[in-house]
Amino acid sequence: MPDSRPAAARIIGAMTEDQEWLEVDSLELEGQGVARRADGKVVFVEGALPGERVRARVMRRKNAWEQGQVEAIARESSQRVRPRCPHFGLHAGACGGCKMQHLHPAAQVAVKQRVLEDNLQHLAKVRAERWLRPIQGPDWGYRWRARLSVRHVLKKGEVLVGFHERKSRYVADMRQCAVLPERVSALLPQLRLLLAGLQARDRLPQIELAQGEQACVLVLRHLVPLQESDLDCLRAFALRHAVQWWLQPAGPDTVHALDPAGPGLSYSLPEYGIRVPFLPTDFTQVNPHINRVLVSRALALLAAGADDRVIDWFCGLGNFSLPLARLVAHVHGIEGSAALVRRATDNAAANGLAAKTSFEARNLFELTADELRSLGAATRWLVDPPREGAFALAKALADLQSAPVEGWTAPDRIVYVSCNPATLARDAGLLVHQAGYRCTAAGVVNMFPHTAHVESIALFERPVKGLS
Repeated sequence: MPDSRPAAARIIGAMTEDQEWLEVDSLELEGQGVARRADGKVVFVEGALPGERVRARVMRRKNAWEQGQVEAIARESSQRVRPRCPHFGLHAGACGGCKMQHLHPAAQVAVKQRVLEDNLQHLAKVRAERWLRPIQGPDWGYRWRARLSVRHVLKKGEVLVGFHERKSRYVADMRQCAVLPERVSALLPQLRLLLAGLQARDRLPQIELAQGEQACVLVLRHLVPLQESDLDCLRAFALRHAVQWWLQPAGPDTVHALDPAGPGLSYSLPEYGIRVPFLPTDFTQVNPHINRVLVSRALALLAAGADDRVIDWFCGLGNFSLPLARLVAHVHGIEGSAALVRRATDNAAANGLAAKTSFEARNLFELTADELRSLGAATRWLVDPPREGAFALAKALADLQSAPVEGWTAPDRIVYVSCNPATLARDAGLLVHQAGYRCTAAGVVNMFPHTAHVESIALFERPVKGLS
């Protein structure tokens, strides 16, 4: 007979008497509950939430810590919720795409805010003077970009399409996904059937999703040339479900449309009259709803005027450069890829902003103080680096501040958009303790609800001379 009790009650019934009850104090960066045994040893508990009293089944032991899964809950958090997705959980085969569906979305944001605060304080000895209201958006159906693994499982006689299982290289047996756009989630069963019928089904490792405002593209990675019969099946699927197939026979440079027709991918920033076209393999923000708010927040914090010159470091396709160019005298975008620089230049021209923008390719991970000085002064900086952060840039700025050069002045304001709180903290330490800036504001950006991924934004300002 099926057990109709609530999930928490079923877990409580599974407890074993020889284990210690643990008080969960917090969540760490990967979404695990953090508790301490009576002897002070730290225990990381998957599935446990702050405020809960739990027992854990230990999976891994080290001298200083243990790691396990929640086995019993004696006191449940008021923030615990029932996960929307049936593939979420701690059970074998559970999808590893999300880590926090069991925690209320508002509490997820609070956890991420704490992670940001802790990183700034403990790694950089920096405290933000003001905490910004978190940037939030839709909790479900938000993910316009995703890389889905594909695997033909002979024993099941099926092709699986989805994220990897928790802490595993295996592909989760997914039939739906609550964080993907609804129409894409509904396509998963049909995609499985389609790929199972292809001759090349054993040599198709992944599908990359790229959703735009007017198009949905699926990029199929294939390790062998596709037979004409397989291509016909892809074409019929695309016509039936209003998607576009792109093919990737080798590296990213080989991506091409199966049939070059239909609308291209793009997103817009209507508040600034900007439209940004992109290719399926380009880096663009995963969550377009959050991105619109993020751009507006960043520009408001920069507070740039019509006479200002702004440098947009790690400018990409122009996500910040183009709307900035509507407001200021000139924007100079810098990126590490010459191909991206060409694309950003084209995007500026397409939006009528060629005269107010310029772009160049430069290795931003080896930037020196001399190179920074050669770029000229700018009153404002926008910095949006990858996970590695912008250490070389912050170091070059600190070096110039310690040995001033005539004719060059540091920016009055720096807005730093981060996808890694640890590297933000490292760079913030340089900006505050060596370059002389104040961290006047910071806040989290919930770009990836239900995951442990922490994005954030911080404002650094130079003290006004004569004022403390």
